[in-house]
Amino acid sequence: MKNNFILFALTPIVMLSSCSKVVENVKDRFGANAPVKQFVEHVIVQGSHYGNKSGYKSINTNEMKFSVQFDNSAMYQTANPENQGDINKLYGFSDNNQEHHTNSARIGWRWYNNQLQLFAYVYNNTVESDRLITSVPLNQEINCSIKVQGDSYIFNVNGATVTMPRASTTTGAVGYQLYPYFGGDEVAPQDIKILIKDL
Repeated sequence: MKNNFILFALTPIVMLSSCSKVVENVKDRFGANAPVKQFVEHVIVQGSHYGNKSGYKSINTNEMKFSVQFDNSAMYQTANPENQGDINKLYGFSDNNQEHHTNSARIGWRWYNNQLQLFAYVYNNTVESDRLITSVPLNQEINCSIKVQGDSYIFNVNGATVTMPRASTTTGAVGYQLYPYFGGDEVAPQDIKILIKDL
């Protein structure tokens, strides 16, 4: 009987401490600190152009910000050595409510001269142009952004900035999301894994 009384007396204390823990967890998850965004693994399977997470998502934004991490699978050799200089596509958007081979902005990438190089890659009225932004290390988080500013796209990779012309007339980028793509002329010579986190 005495043991039952002690158990009965301690039950509210245990319940209160459990409730406060739950409240703390809820506060941690939904309070002032927003939930931490996670990387999504995109895999371009050997023999493919497209990654496994490609899909339609509409875009209406003035700036796309994301982090990316490439691992050693980004070190590839093309079957035709002349294609090694081709630029693969990482992330970006179509623009001006048109398809991406008409108007778009993306960050491109390639493994070239033993370096992982990131590019500004745009289409303006079906004309493609590109410009090297910088080389980046493997197995490290890289911060990237594409900003729409009037008649310009401003590309930023870890503080290195490149400005490219923009022919689109919408105030911001209006179109659809563009995902990792290998090519060029060739398909992926091996499985390529890319981690991307929207910011």
